[in-house]
Amino acid sequence: MAVFAYKARSRQGEILEDKMEGNDTMSVAMTLRQQGLLVIDIKEQGVGQKDILEPFKRVKLSDLVIFTRQFATMINAGLPIVRTLYVLSEQTDNKKLKETLDDIRKEVEAGLALSEALEKHPKVFNKLYTEMVRAGEIGGILDDVLLRIAFQLEKDQDLRRKVKSAMTYPIVVLILAILAASFMLIFIVPIFAQMFEDLGGTLPLPTRVAMGASDLLTSIWGVFIYAGMIGGVIFFLRWRKTENGRKAVDPAMLKIPAKIGDIIQKVALARFARTLGTLSAAGVPILQSLEITAISSGNYVIEKALLKSREAIREGLPIYQPLEDEPVFPPMVTRMIAVGEETGDIDGMLTKIAEFYESEVDAAVKALTSIIEPLMIVVVGGIVGGIIVAMYLPMFQIFELIE
Repeated sequence: MAVFAYKARSRQGEILEDKMEGNDTMSVAMTLRQQGLLVIDIKEQGVGQKDILEPFKRVKLSDLVIFTRQFATMINAGLPIVRTLYVLSEQTDNKKLKETLDDIRKEVEAGLALSEALEKHPKVFNKLYTEMVRAGEIGGILDDVLLRIAFQLEKDQDLRRKVKSAMTYPIVVLILAILAASFMLIFIVPIFAQMFEDLGGTLPLPTRVAMGASDLLTSIWGVFIYAGMIGGVIFFLRWRKTENGRKAVDPAMLKIPAKIGDIIQKVALARFARTLGTLSAAGVPILQSLEITAISSGNYVIEKALLKSREAIREGLPIYQPLEDEPVFPPMVTRMIAVGEETGDIDGMLTKIAEFYESEVDAAVKALTSIIEPLMIVVVGGIVGGIIVAMYLPMFQIFELIE
């Protein structure tokens, strides 16, 4: 069957544009007429066409936040879900999100619940999103739950932005330092090397090391070295997402010195508290909330601790008790959760924990940035300056011989 793009007018006078599978133009036109639509135009798109850029398309977190807030507003205003999805699909600029919303609308029209339709697109709507929507559907508070989701996504986006702002500067500076050193070793050092060979004599050790590195990078081995560096980074990033990679990297990241490990732990704790508090406030059962929070925590250590605690809570223990046995959760967190359970305000207490750690992350990132900036200047100066000094050392010997 081929895919046909059609344009039709509904009985209410609305212009609809969508795609439909069919054997030919006539069969598609007949189907549309049976649905009460006035056909304006039908064009064949081809059979099973695939977009080669599909793997690279993604929905940004900011686009998802905007969609969720608009979705909540329109649902609260009384618009039907199908109509709302159609309007939001038409006005979004993100092609991936538009295609996803079109698919969800068709599935809802076919009789699926909104949460079930969202579950079919896990790359756009994660388990946290779908389970909260399901809770909103059951409780009849979908618009309120969607606002909570949007707020949760905004806080998660803010945390990511803070961490990225702290890590972007040193990464960019380090890359520039590598590029500057490579440029000097490949293009500048060989000029000095030729001059030193003409003078003869034994060169200082730093100069010989620099010239050896230059010879290596300008040979065929240089290609393998740079290819190995790029391949190593790509391999590490992919391995990092595997189960074994997370087991090895996540615990190590919590132990990184210079406050970096401390920031990573605080980010994970803030995300844990915010997610669990949001799920609890939306009415999601606690065992299911713990499972979703563990999956979306972003850290293997906290994920395993929550899943382990979930089994203990299933047996009747209060939430705080099994968490006390996990070193990753500070005493302040478990004590505040205990107070929340005693007062019946667990979601409010978790929100306070999240706000505390989010402010801690903000302060820690600012302190780390002030430390990293001068440190990176020293690193860059040491790399570039070291090469320059290595090249000028033989000249000092020449001056001494002349005197």
